[in-house]
Amino acid sequence: MAIINHISNYYEQIVSDEIRRQLGNRPIEPGMDFMADVACVTLNRLPPKYYRYEVDMAFYMSPNELHEVKERVIQVVTEAIAFVEQHSRSES
Repeated sequence: MAIINHISNYYEQIVSDEIRRQLGNRPIEPGMDFMADVACVTLNRLPPKYYRYEVDMAFYMSPNELHEVKERVIQVVTEAIAFVEQHSRSES
């Protein structure tokens, strides 16, 4: 039994949702490599928040903390998109 199969990082889903929200307004759809790079940069800039059951997060985070987390994710995703755009791999 692998422990990793029983835990999740709270930020992974909300970061993924925010990346799709921010990039959904662009005229050209970015590829999965770009979005995966943005996700990695974003998640590396946020503290991990692991849980076993998603319902646990609702009980252990105050409404104020939930709001702060969402605002922080918006900010960090925006910064990560700019970073990945500036450091994109050249196509050869």
